[in-house]
Amino acid sequence: MSATTAGILAAHRQLKYRRRLTVAALCLVTLIVLAADVLAGPAGLHPVSVLRAALGMGGSSRMELIIVQQIRLPQALAALVVGAFLALSGAQLQTVFNNPLAEGVTLGIAPAAAFGAAIAIVLGISLPLVPGGWIIAGNAFLLAFLATLVLMGLASLGGGTRTLMLFGIGLVFTFNALIALLQIVASQAALQQLTFWMLGSLAGVRWGILWPLLGLAVILIPWSLSAAPALTALRLGEERAISLGLDIRRLRLATFLRVSLMTGAAVASVGSIGFVGLVGPHIARLLVGEDHRIFLPVSAIAGALILLLAQLGAKLVLPDLDVPTGITTALIGLPVFFALIITRRAG
Repeated sequence: MSATTAGILAAHRQLKYRRRLTVAALCLVTLIVLAADVLAGPAGLHPVSVLRAALGMGGSSRMELIIVQQIRLPQALAALVVGAFLALSGAQLQTVFNNPLAEGVTLGIAPAAAFGAAIAIVLGISLPLVPGGWIIAGNAFLLAFLATLVLMGLASLGGGTRTLMLFGIGLVFTFNALIALLQIVASQAALQQLTFWMLGSLAGVRWGILWPLLGLAVILIPWSLSAAPALTALRLGEERAISLGLDIRRLRLATFLRVSLMTGAAVASVGSIGFVGLVGPHIARLLVGEDHRIFLPVSAIAGALILLLAQLGAKLVLPDLDVPTGITTALIGLPVFFALIITRRAG
């Protein structure tokens, strides 16, 4: 083995070691923040009492069990799943569109879901195939899926990534205008509920909402990670990917389907939360590069961490107020986003 080959192998081993260390550190920090989120709250429970109630140990009062098991745990786990969904969706869309601004919000998928929820909240109308008990979540999910079908149809007709991006921006303005129209005709109570829901909040998450999210996570996250080799090849350029035997149209359609399911489920569960799908992938890209075998899971972890930090920050800064998570996410995401832009320009 030549010295050059040995040096390349050594550098590759060092890179793999750094990436594994990065993933381990991110996972550890995420678990710590998850535990801190469960411990924090306006009730002022002692950490030992919270731990005892979370584990179902004896000696916990009924109030402690309700606060920890029925409120804090579902909200913390929902932040974990929703953050992973949003960032993983953004990472895949940014690769497919070759655009750093692509995510569920900028492509109109999240605004479509928000419009579906607005129909349920303001007009009380349930779309076809939506059961009565799931009118808000069902409408949001179905509209997100329909918006994705439109994008998929345009992609199947041969629309380029730039055309799809522009069409997605058009959908954003369309659904935002429709939501504004519903706000004009809404009653005071419906307007207040819609406004709070549009800001995005984990406050209403209970186990009945969390279980479907966890079920989808078991399917959609491994499915997304299985596309890592194809997405890595696409990152090298469409011509190179085609020469490697990659069916770009099929990959794009499958990505749209995964993203619609993840974005629709996230928005249907907790409302509109921005910046996670945009900032999470950029953080992952800075940490581990473009190899999607590691980039996709790190994006998911980064998204989960961002949403957990946003929820924990709201609890610590304003413990007596129920601040929507979407507000704190934007407040955290904006400085990070600006820093990424400045760093990119400096580089």
